[in-house]
Amino acid sequence: MVFSTEPAWDDAVDQFVKAYENAIVYADIDQETVLHEGAVRVLANGWVELPTGRLLSPDAVHHIDTQMN
Repeated sequence: MVFSTEPAWDDAVDQFVKAYENAIVYADIDQETVLHEGAVRVLANGWVELPTGRLLSPDAVHHIDTQMN
């Protein structure tokens, strides 16, 4: 029997990741505190990944506005 060395979760988790090219990440409801502008990925666990590799906690992010071109 042959077993894969690749985790089975990778493909399943990737289906829940949302990527946005133009987004604004806010820390508050009043949209006064901007945490990031630009490309982001929202991971399956709720963390927000920035292009630099830095992660924003779901507790730090109030909401994300996506901008349509």
